[in-house]
Amino acid sequence: MTRAIPGHRFLTRLVVYPTVTEPGGVPSRTVASASGDGQGPSQAVPARRRPVPESANPTVRQRELGMRLRELRTGLGLTVEAVGDQLLCSATKISRLETGARRASLRDVRDLCGIYGVTDPAETEELMKLARQARQPGWWTQYDEPGLSPLLGLEQEAIAITTFSMSFVPALLQTSDYGRVITRGIERKMDPDVLEQRVEVRLRRQQLLDRPSPPRYRALLDEAVLRRQVGGPAVMRAQLEKIFKCAAEDKAAIQVIPFVVGAHASMDSNFMFLEFGESTQQRPVVFVEGLFSNRYQERPVEIERYREAIEYLRDAALSTRDSASLIAEIRASCDD
Repeated sequence: MTRAIPGHRFLTRLVVYPTVTEPGGVPSRTVASASGDGQGPSQAVPARRRPVPESANPTVRQRELGMRLRELRTGLGLTVEAVGDQLLCSATKISRLETGARRASLRDVRDLCGIYGVTDPAETEELMKLARQARQPGWWTQYDEPGLSPLLGLEQEAIAITTFSMSFVPALLQTSDYGRVITRGIERKMDPDVLEQRVEVRLRRQQLLDRPSPPRYRALLDEAVLRRQVGGPAVMRAQLEKIFKCAAEDKAAIQVIPFVVGAHASMDSNFMFLEFGESTQQRPVVFVEGLFSNRYQERPVEIERYREAIEYLRDAALSTRDSASLIAEIRASCDD
């Protein structure tokens, strides 16, 4: 289904993909991708068991282990309180293990397999392997970024990322100077060494767009993002040049929501929508960054609400070509 939006040359396509078969013959149902390019990632209905990937992304492996443990518990009709009583721990610990907020020890996994009646040695080994991989360091664990650490791991595994920003250029597109000014503006008392570390992390995150098979990256930007003079004309000129270059090199699909649109579907929130492939049980995640704390939203009702918002935002946005023209126009004004 395609809809032409009056005043825009960009066509929005909502694509629903047919039933497919995963490697190993496991059928799965796929749904529309937020990337909207007709090549959307599959969101597979999770099977009971899958081979554990050899690659050790600790964030994703930790979350996948939690989902598998939750499936085992709910399949038996047990509450977290009942499992906590048997494991001699709090229900909160069980809940945090299942959401990936807490790293499971090998002993935890062994004991939970006993509680859940897992007798298949292969299944037990899969769960233990996930637990071991969750304890291996990713490159991002060397940085003091506790609030962003889960996001950095999820970014590395995502096959499609859609970001919306009302106020500033997303981190994956920032120059070092722009990132430095933005970070300093938000947290004025930050130690200079910590500031430089934050900038370094942002630049290192951007390397995923240079991979041989990078994630599909779409940035939906309110026009205010391009016109706000962060750091002055020289900083903004370089920043707009980088956005323009990323779009020209097909590293990112950039769409601008112009002022003339008026109110739009996400006036009150910046967010990042991450989608994952069939090699993991990781379901889509929405990351919402806050001044004091961050939120990771992944309940089905939340995911569908953000999918809907992305569709509305794309409807309101200029085409990628018209967006590039607007970026070039604003960049030229920085020379005045």
